[in-house]
Amino acid sequence: MARDVNASGIPIEPVYDEFEGAAHELGEPGSFPYGRGIRKDMYRGRLWTMRQYAGFATAAESNARYRYLLERGQTGLSVAFDLPTQLGYDSDAPQARGEVGKVGVAIDSIADMEALLDGVPLDRVTVSMTINAPAAILLAFYLAVARRRGIPFSKLGGTVQNDVLKEYVARGTYIYPPTPSMRLVTDVMAYCAREVPLWNAISVSGYHIREAGSTAVEEIAFTLANGKAYLQAAREAGIVLDDVAPRISFFWNAHNDFFEEIAKFRAARYLWARITRDEFGCRDPRSQALRFHAQTGGSTLTAQEPENNVVRVALQALAAVLGGTQSLHTNGKDEALALPTADSARVALRTQQIIAYESGVADVVDPMAGSYYLETLTNELIERATGLIGEVDAMGGSVAAIETGWMQGRIADSAYAAQQAIERGEQVVVGVNRFAEAEAGAPIALQHVDESAEREQVEGLAALRASRDSASVAATLEAVRAAAAGTQNLMPPFVEAVDAGATLGEICNVLRDVFGTYRAKEVVA
Repeated sequence: MARDVNASGIPIEPVYDEFEGAAHELGEPGSFPYGRGIRKDMYRGRLWTMRQYAGFATAAESNARYRYLLERGQTGLSVAFDLPTQLGYDSDAPQARGEVGKVGVAIDSIADMEALLDGVPLDRVTVSMTINAPAAILLAFYLAVARRRGIPFSKLGGTVQNDVLKEYVARGTYIYPPTPSMRLVTDVMAYCAREVPLWNAISVSGYHIREAGSTAVEEIAFTLANGKAYLQAAREAGIVLDDVAPRISFFWNAHNDFFEEIAKFRAARYLWARITRDEFGCRDPRSQALRFHAQTGGSTLTAQEPENNVVRVALQALAAVLGGTQSLHTNGKDEALALPTADSARVALRTQQIIAYESGVADVVDPMAGSYYLETLTNELIERATGLIGEVDAMGGSVAAIETGWMQGRIADSAYAAQQAIERGEQVVVGVNRFAEAEAGAPIALQHVDESAEREQVEGLAALRASRDSASVAATLEAVRAAAAGTQNLMPPFVEAVDAGATLGEICNVLRDVFGTYRAKEVVA
């Protein structure tokens, strides 16, 4: 049964034989407002970075997976960290028990980061790190490793997600209250602009907002509203925006509705160009051009008939490419059940390579331009997202909308509506609520993280503490405490602390003492 309205509430006409609505001028590829792409030649000049997200168990095991993927044509690394690391706990902390290495790699110290990056040419391979509340410290580990290898910071390329606002609204891996968390974000932005110019100091994430249940309209609006909050915080910190805005990137979800997703990426670029130029006065074209990484939708994967996920991922990846992504991760077919095996990660990478080298879509700049349906959708998304951003602005911006619980409540309502549509059969999920097999198929091989990984990690941490210069570590931690209590940029003392052997948990505990911790408010529907 054909739909009359999509998941974002946008009406769908049976046929489009002209453009519907007042047109927003998207410009030419490579020109303001970049709706048709940020580069004039797009993939004819350079393909997107194929950056598979991986990390599990110990640093050594994750390093082996990275080498496996690089040998098969991956062009960038993307590091997944375990929950204790995301929450700023060492692997031997009571809160970490049973979670070490389970959903990502455990990184406690510079020794772990050295093992993770062993054999990886940091001056030639870009590395993305999906980490938020303790992002500055993980970046410090990375920089300290590069310094030990004699690699100038000016040659390092990569991204640290560092988007803490979406943690309060969508994921929950926050540590500190919003105000000091925003200070950490702007400290990283200022430091990277000065010392690590090729590094993306923040990747504003719509991905997790969509995974939490938002619509495409809400994903655009809330993500860009968060981006505005970071620009405002940087300006209030005395940072010249054109010094940092060119290294702000975005991270979007590539979801199921093929045409809406392509239109979403175009609409987001258009809106960000207008926001940076017209609201914040950015004049550097690089500040106005929204660069983004996309990942196929984890929440769309099904545990039932996991082979179907290969098709879902291929369509989502194609939408991201047609939408003009600069970087892409494709999920493994088994990720509704476990971390991906090496084989499923290889198939996911091959999916990108087939799109790049066999489909022909990379031969033409913006091949979807001129589609009546797509252009109408793009226009509608621009209009609806603009209205929603205006609602956030009227509340005082993203921080206020988050602190009152409004943004969380809006996403929760959308998630509930989407689940109800699936349960009523209005939204078809093949192999789940329609066309499901009467009997389960043969089980597939799954990635398993052995319990010995936690024991090995804890033992390594104990050995580090026994061998390091405790007095030097204590001195660097006191320097971190003094900087946190004052106004000094925290990145330099972080780099010195981790290089001396201070652990992630030790540094985060100092910051907990100074900044306090955040407790979420109850959201009442």
